[in-house]
Amino acid sequence: MLCVSAPAMAASGPDGQLRGQGLHGFYRAGVRTLARMELRLGGMEPMPLQGTLTSAAEARFVGAVRLPGDPDPDPTLTVERLRHAKGVETVTVRNTGSRPARIPLEIALGTDLGLLAEIAAGQRSADLPGQVQSAGLRWAGPRHSATVTARPSPHAVLAGAGVLRWDLEVQPGARWSVELGTELETLTPEGVRPPTGRGAGVPLPWSEPEVRCDDPRVELLVPRSLDALGSLLVADADRPTDLYAVSGAPWRFGLTAADALWAARLALPLGTRLVAGTLRALARRQPTAGPQSGVIPGVLRHAGPELPPSCTATEATLLFVTVLAEAWRWGLPRAEVAELLPAAERALGALRANITDDRPAFDRPAPDRPAVGPEGPVGFVTDLGRTAEERAARPVPARCEVQAQAHRAALHGAELLEAFGRPGAQEWRDWAAGLRERFREQFWLDDLSGGRPAAALLAPGRPLPTVASSFVHLLDLGLAGDGGRHQGLLDREQTRILAQRLVAPEFDCGWGLRTLSTKSPRFNPLGHRSGASRVHETVLAVTGLAEAGFEREARVLLDGLLDASTHFEGRLPEMYAGEQRVTGCPPVPHPAACRPAALSAAAVVHLVTALAGVRPDVPAGRVTVRPASTAPLGELELGGLRVAGEPFSVRVSRIGVAVVEEASPELQLGAR
Repeated sequence: MLCVSAPAMAASGPDGQLRGQGLHGFYRAGVRTLARMELRLGGMEPMPLQGTLTSAAEARFVGAVRLPGDPDPDPTLTVERLRHAKGVETVTVRNTGSRPARIPLEIALGTDLGLLAEIAAGQRSADLPGQVQSAGLRWAGPRHSATVTARPSPHAVLAGAGVLRWDLEVQPGARWSVELGTELETLTPEGVRPPTGRGAGVPLPWSEPEVRCDDPRVELLVPRSLDALGSLLVADADRPTDLYAVSGAPWRFGLTAADALWAARLALPLGTRLVAGTLRALARRQPTAGPQSGVIPGVLRHAGPELPPSCTATEATLLFVTVLAEAWRWGLPRAEVAELLPAAERALGALRANITDDRPAFDRPAPDRPAVGPEGPVGFVTDLGRTAEERAARPVPARCEVQAQAHRAALHGAELLEAFGRPGAQEWRDWAAGLRERFREQFWLDDLSGGRPAAALLAPGRPLPTVASSFVHLLDLGLAGDGGRHQGLLDREQTRILAQRLVAPEFDCGWGLRTLSTKSPRFNPLGHRSGASRVHETVLAVTGLAEAGFEREARVLLDGLLDASTHFEGRLPEMYAGEQRVTGCPPVPHPAACRPAALSAAAVVHLVTALAGVRPDVPAGRVTVRPASTAPLGELELGGLRVAGEPFSVRVSRIGVAVVEEASPELQLGAR
């Protein structure tokens, strides 16, 4: 069980005991402040009765203790542990019996001050020796020290054993409580400031939506997803009012630019503050000179069994442009957009430097030009995280999803450049048109089923025929002017064929979209890029299909995802096994999945608002509402959204008719 309040978290089994095994412990900023916290009453561990999350940051554990000589099977004492991820735990002992309970309470503590990355790799050091500290214990290591303080103070402290002891006398019907607080001190290099949690005076960077829906799965899923997303927010050390989301707990509990941008983008219907903070934090990290100028830094990520690892810098750099453009459409103030526009221009510059066809208009290669150059397929985007020299030394494939992201970034960049009087808008539109033509010629593979996109073009110029969930990015066309959609890399017929393929049994496991077709010899239902079901990709498929008019196919994937959410109590993990759905068998959790995960949590917001059809264009003074005509969620009322910084509410009937109930008076309302 994980409690999360970034950059802190706590992990234990369902009994609440921290045993120092595996991931157990309290953590702060990637360091385990406490590995063991084992509670005993009269030498006995409480019998566990219940362990549950009361919020993403808090958990409650209840146990019972029977005292020797009790006349009946009812327990005399109940023990409640209220835990907060930030390192605070309150233990309450209640006497429900008919006689006083005189019993010692002992809490055994210990820590190795281990690093999360090492613990995740299976390493476990011996506990450090403890020292008595006023009302608790202290442990010291080379770079960190941790303390545990108890209120009220213990009656005895056994430093060698790491035990705090109280001699309790609890009268019938009475209770006794102790609060334990953990603290971490870190010696950081001069000038290095780690990110901090959202300060007490800093509000959440979004509005609190009100969701009423015929589908009870949605009413549970939305608030719990936002609770999870809120637990993953951290403040940038350079500007504490700028918040961004870490990827997820426990495995990727840091800033991954691509994940932070996705989370901010998908949560845009609730306001632009998270986007603004995320974009500013990343712009400060963007190189402005040198071979990586304009590239948003990113880490390598496994890309499945048939492709080499991909650098998330490519996705982040392209997504930066899209997120800024869409935030502008949702109502990010013009002055803030102008402040961030130079960073977007540098990102476009990094894209231009990556394109192997270097002619000014980025036209398709002439017939006598080779389809493959020394750095990879000509005219396509490969890996922005590598220099031209690195790409020439080791050519990299042009991935399907990267072409979709680059195409969208070019169109969004053109809109921003034109609106703010910067040069180059038409050049990017021309390049995007050329990319569409090249993509349809070289990426589309004809087969007996009607055809499919290639997952990638490999360096030798041959397409990789793998059928993968990365295809969903071809459906994510982005928000365009007047609430419309940009033209995609696929034509209408190709989109129809792809829609049918996505809901076929090879892809749809019944709980959502698999990352790899079951027809692949390398399919693995627990492979995070070779068969597991990733929540945010299923959401992109549902919303993309619905917006393209393939609502029946979208409904199939939507129902599977919502059914899965009930088995996770409305707290969707990053992914789960892509095993075929069988009656009576819930979806299988993935052992390496983050839970909570920023992408999964934010994707739920996007899912509901996209099906409601809210598509604003604040610069043009207009908002369009075009809900799914089949009303897959039944009657839906959404309040507390933000368009142009003002409250926005919409109601969608059971026959797919939308009524805007609250909006800024400056906006013209329309339907498409």
